[in-house]
Amino acid sequence: MWRDPIVEEVRELREQYAARFNHDLNAICRDLRERQRAGGRKVVSLPPKPVIQAVPARQPAA
Repeated sequence: MWRDPIVEEVRELREQYAARFNHDLNAICRDLRERQRAGGRKVVSLPPKPVIQAVPARQPAA
């Protein structure tokens, strides 16, 4: 199977980044949020879109 060197590099960098936080997802998310705040760009949180019509669930065949 052919291995893409760019994909390999991205995977290695991702592993190094996760290792800095002992693979703790909460710590990684905190760091990413802090980086986002420090970036100085405006972040917009949009409200969820309303459901127009609910679709009833199918009943299992008897």
